[in-house]
Amino acid sequence: MEQNRHKDVSGEELAQRLGVSRSAVWKAVRALRKDGYEIFAATNRGYRLAPGSDTLSEQGIRLRLPPGCASLSAAILVEKSMDSTNRAAKLLALEGAAHGTLVLAEGQTGGRGRFLRPFFSPAGTGLYMSLVLRPEARGADATLITIAAAIAVCRTIKALTSFAPQIKWVNDIYLDGKKICGILTEATSDFESGGVTSVVVGIGLNYNTREDEFPPELRDRAGSLFPDGKAAISRNAFAAALVCELLRLCESGALAARDFLCEYRALSCVIGRMVEYTKDGACRRARAVGIDDDGRLLVEDAQGGVSALFSGEVSLTL
Repeated sequence: MEQNRHKDVSGEELAQRLGVSRSAVWKAVRALRKDGYEIFAATNRGYRLAPGSDTLSEQGIRLRLPPGCASLSAAILVEKSMDSTNRAAKLLALEGAAHGTLVLAEGQTGGRGRFLRPFFSPAGTGLYMSLVLRPEARGADATLITIAAAIAVCRTIKALTSFAPQIKWVNDIYLDGKKICGILTEATSDFESGGVTSVVVGIGLNYNTREDEFPPELRDRAGSLFPDGKAAISRNAFAAALVCELLRLCESGALAARDFLCEYRALSCVIGRMVEYTKDGACRRARAVGIDDDGRLLVEDAQGGVSALFSGEVSLTL
C-alpha cells in the first residue's frame, strides 16, 4: 500500500502477491489499523492508505530515500515507543551495528537532551530518530558531527518547506523564535587507539505538535515545524530526506573539509547578540562575534578580550 498510495489495491491482488488467503489479508489490514495506519476499504475496489496516514515505518522511509541514498542506510528500526532512541542506538552500536543504522520511535518515555535534561516526546506528533555512524575521521573532525546534523536538519526543512530555520549554537534549531529541534551526539572511543569507534546522532524534532499539546511551562519557548497540527509532508518523507543529507555531510571528506561551517555561521541566530554563559563556575556576559573552524563560539567581553567556548561550558540565553 505504501508503493501504491495513488490507487486502490484489491484484497485478491494482495493475497496473490503475498501468497496468503483473503482472510489473512483482512486480518493484516485490521492489525495495521490497530497500529495507527488509516486505511480506506471499498467494496470491489480494495484497500488504500489514506493521504493523511502518517505512521512511521521502515517501508515508508525506504520508499522515499532519494536516488543514490537507498544503499547508505543499513537497518531501519521503528518502534511504537521506547525510552530513548539514542540509548537503543548506542546498544546496537556496541553490538556491531553498521554505519547508517537508523532507529526511530513514535514516542519516547525517557527522551533527553544535553546534560540529561528531559526532552518532551509525545507519541505521534514528533520525529525522534538516532543514527549510528562509524566515521573515518580524526577526533577533532568527529566533534563537528553535531554541527553537520544541525545543518542537515535546516537543509531538509528548507528543501521541503518555505520555512527559514535558524541555529542557536550549538545544537538547537529555532523557527519563529521558538525551539523546534534538539540534537544530542554521543561518541564511543577506543581507549587503546584513542580513535572514535562510533557516533550516535540523536535528533528530536517537534513535527506537528500543536501549541496546546505542550506542557504549560514549555509553551513560551517550544514550537513545532507545523504548529497547526497539519503537516504538509509526511514524517516518513522528512526522515528519509534528513538521514540522506546527514549521511552525506558526515562522510570523512566532508568533515575534514569543513565547508559547511560557512553555512552554519550564516544560519546562526546568536552571532552579534549578547549572550550569557557559565565558565569556571561563574556566570558571564559577552557578545557572540563568530564561530571558529573547530565549531567553538567566539565571544568578546567588555574589555575587548575574545574567548573560544566549548558547548560544555555554555548556557545561552537569547
